[in-house]
Amino acid sequence: MDLAHVSIETVDRADPADAAEVLELARTAAGADGASPLSEQSRLELRHGAPSARELIARTDGHVVGFAHLDASDAVEGPSAELFVAPVARGHGHGRALLEALIAEAARVGGTGRLRVWAHGKPPAAEHLARAYDFTAFRELWQMRRTASAPVTESTPPPGVRLRTFRPGEDDLAWLALNAKAFAHHPEQGSWTLDDLRRRFDEPWFDALGFFLAEDADTGDLLGYHWTKTHPATGDEGPLGEVYVVGVDPSQQGRGLGALLTDVGLRHLRAVEVDGVPLSEVLLYVDEDNTAAVKVYTRSGFRVHAVDVMYRR
Repeated sequence: MDLAHVSIETVDRADPADAAEVLELARTAAGADGASPLSEQSRLELRHGAPSARELIARTDGHVVGFAHLDASDAVEGPSAELFVAPVARGHGHGRALLEALIAEAARVGGTGRLRVWAHGKPPAAEHLARAYDFTAFRELWQMRRTASAPVTESTPPPGVRLRTFRPGEDDLAWLALNAKAFAHHPEQGSWTLDDLRRRFDEPWFDALGFFLAEDADTGDLLGYHWTKTHPATGDEGPLGEVYVVGVDPSQQGRGLGALLTDVGLRHLRAVEVDGVPLSEVLLYVDEDNTAAVKVYTRSGFRVHAVDVMYRR
């Protein structure tokens, strides 16, 4: 295979064979780099398509050696992207070629020339590429972890609050409305649609018994939630749990619901097994500047494990 010559194809949606090849390359890159190059949302959009998505596929001799995902759904901040090159194909300028193609495509679909790009795990090569193309780091997303078996605070709901688990098909719309309120400042999470939610119901990790809701005991109105997730063992690492997302209605802030729901989910994950093996650690993602959430998670025993950086141009 001649790795020196690369062609880049830009499509609205990758065909299933290309999507499968890209996902396998992403798993290989994650094993080499210690961090997945693609977010869950990018992987889902690669498999299912999305109106605002563009896929850039780099090939040499007909083989996929690199990939970039462009999301043009945010009209305020502009397009965002992720890109990676297969470990075996690095050192031949393919990352530069993909980034230049991304910049051109972002200008075409976004109109402003703005572009934001994630670098997962903060790799030195990404920092070098960012500087070369005048990108500036402006956001850090922390992956925090704690031991799954560590003690969890025993807490009880405040008066008038009842806890229960999510009911797929019944709670969908109410949860989407709560999620939009809880993350009105965070379009990546707050703009989820019914399709976004239900696609996750079909994922092998989904378990409604690990999706906790706090509701008003009198009215049944949803007040907050904690959705947990599990990951299978990979390589030398055992199965992991995840504080997938915690949200609280802004009108209910100050009642301790975020901490309560976090503890409820952590107690659940202590008892979970994947393929008969207990979880080794629990992870979560949180913006570095979200001081209130970082304080809650630090108090629960979480420590920074890895850092993702978003650059913008």
